[in-house]
Amino acid sequence: MGANKRPKLDSLISLSRLRSIQVLTGLLFLYLIFISFEIPMVLRVGLGLEAPEAESSLPLISHPNFRGRTDNQHSTMENEGVVFRSAQERRVREYKMISDVFFDDRALHSISKDDFSELHRVVRDAFAVGKRMLERLKSGKMASEVRNRTENVTDEACPNSMVLRGDKFLKKGKMMVIPCGLSLGSHITVVGRPHSPRVDKESKKGGKSAMVSQFVMELQGLRAVDGEEPPRILHFNPRLKGDWSGRPVVEHNTCYRMQWGAAQRCSGWKSRADEETVDGQVKCEKWIRDDDNRSEESKVTWWLKRLIGKTKKVSIDWPYPFTENKLFVLTLVAGFEGYHISVDGRHISSFPYRPGFTLEDATGLSVTGDVDIHFIFAASLPTSHPSTAQQKHLELSPKWKAPKLPTEPVDLFIGILSAGNHFAERMAVRKSWLQHASVKSRRVVARFFVALHTRKEVNVDLMKEAEYFGDIVIVPYMDNYDLVVLKTIAICDYGVRTVAAKYVMKCDDDTFVRIDTVMMEVNKIESGRSFYIGNINYYHRPLRHGKWAVTYEEWPEESYPPYANGPGYIVSSDVAQYAVSEFENHKLRLFKMEDVSMGMWVEQYNSSRPVQYVHSLKFCQFGCIEGYYTAHYQSPRQMTCLWEKLQLHGKPQCCNMR
Repeated sequence: MGANKRPKLDSLISLSRLRSIQVLTGLLFLYLIFISFEIPMVLRVGLGLEAPEAESSLPLISHPNFRGRTDNQHSTMENEGVVFRSAQERRVREYKMISDVFFDDRALHSISKDDFSELHRVVRDAFAVGKRMLERLKSGKMASEVRNRTENVTDEACPNSMVLRGDKFLKKGKMMVIPCGLSLGSHITVVGRPHSPRVDKESKKGGKSAMVSQFVMELQGLRAVDGEEPPRILHFNPRLKGDWSGRPVVEHNTCYRMQWGAAQRCSGWKSRADEETVDGQVKCEKWIRDDDNRSEESKVTWWLKRLIGKTKKVSIDWPYPFTENKLFVLTLVAGFEGYHISVDGRHISSFPYRPGFTLEDATGLSVTGDVDIHFIFAASLPTSHPSTAQQKHLELSPKWKAPKLPTEPVDLFIGILSAGNHFAERMAVRKSWLQHASVKSRRVVARFFVALHTRKEVNVDLMKEAEYFGDIVIVPYMDNYDLVVLKTIAICDYGVRTVAAKYVMKCDDDTFVRIDTVMMEVNKIESGRSFYIGNINYYHRPLRHGKWAVTYEEWPEESYPPYANGPGYIVSSDVAQYAVSEFENHKLRLFKMEDVSMGMWVEQYNSSRPVQYVHSLKFCQFGCIEGYYTAHYQSPRQMTCLWEKLQLHGKPQCCNMR
């Protein structure tokens, strides 16, 4: 009986082993299939060997953190648009001071020449220069260059005034070096004599060589890029003869990275009454040529004839400010809003400051062309070197350092737009509204977003500031006012990808923010709703003239979409996520005005999911009003004053000081 059972038992064991082998073989087969799919994905994500992205036309920017993710992963958000990240991943990102936004050169191959706009060229160049500068900054080479250059710099190198005779000016290559630039109230006086008209074979009029007499006075800055001409911070070009209009004119302009801006031409007519002024002065005064050299007696006769209707010419009192072979005394003054130019004691023109330049950048004065220079005098100059001036604004105390990033998602992320050399502004923000309890408790997180500066010493000090305070994110491109929109994209990215904020706010470094009031406004919105809060402009038309002029090529539409003014606005995280995702996929339309750009993105998102627009004048566009939510154009002193009043009185009160 035992012998009969053993074969049956052996057969059962053999059958069990066979089934086990079959199961293991099946599992191995499934594992191999899984690996065949997984390995390429790992290679794509981990090693950057992903397939080229789909062709598209706008913009030419990409974001490395998004590559290799599926569409489902892009759209994974909670009801309120919160993208959750692990605590470990967030801690790793905390010490990363460089934004991931960068220029994607591969997109150049998939865009037509017609679609490659001027803005795209500026973006490309700014990122190319920024990449090189960032490499030198991170390697320590830039710090070494700055250290070697400033070791021998003393206060004596920054004189309060300078004098240069014409012969020495000529020997110096017609360039007067202003070692520490200008400051508010600085003035330069130039004494010269224009030449008689000369024959210019290149300029022809009526088939004949034209007679030309003109000269150029320029305030020049430090070189932005090796091999390029220094930027023209102010280009002042009087044309006595030879202008295309056939009349004497004075032209003003700026040139950044060999790209000229829109010229301001004064041709003898006073600026319109409705045109913006510069420190209360008109941009162009009135004058006209007096070709027939009428004497005083003939002028009386001329006026009598005009009264009885027999005149055919119109004349006014003031002649053109420059005369051939006659001495002139020109004075250039640096005002609060722009440069003011007077000749022989009479105001001639005023030119508003162009974005991207500061007074301390003007480190050279050149005068070239058909003119003899007899004397140059500069006074009220800054007495401290700009390479050390910014260090005086920073108070390196641990109590001003940013709290570490929390491991859990935050309620509100505030991205603060700042410029590299705005050390005083950032310090004032740290010592005022960033001391709010919500920031200290880490329910609200704030960071400054700064691009690279043209001056090496500014970048070196900026990196030191970022490492110490831990609240600066460097967007790796050369700063340019037209590219502020890239900082806004970086703010959205940081808000949804790094701190997983429910709401994302953008403001400027001269904006005072009442965090508690802003959160109260946000909490009024129904939970789960998409929203856009700020001082919203409806049916705003582009300005075609003036400082903020927009060409039809830049914006062909007659009006902008509804948009909140840039000094302070808030969006829900799903709106920010949408902007970042569209940006990644080269589908996000970019415009040089970042607040208008955000309005465009919200309008596009609103077409697929309703967005609630909330308008309030208490997000102040200009200055401060009682009961403000945000106050704009606040100086560092005003920031401190506003904070002290909030702490002392518990209610918002403005500080009227500069």
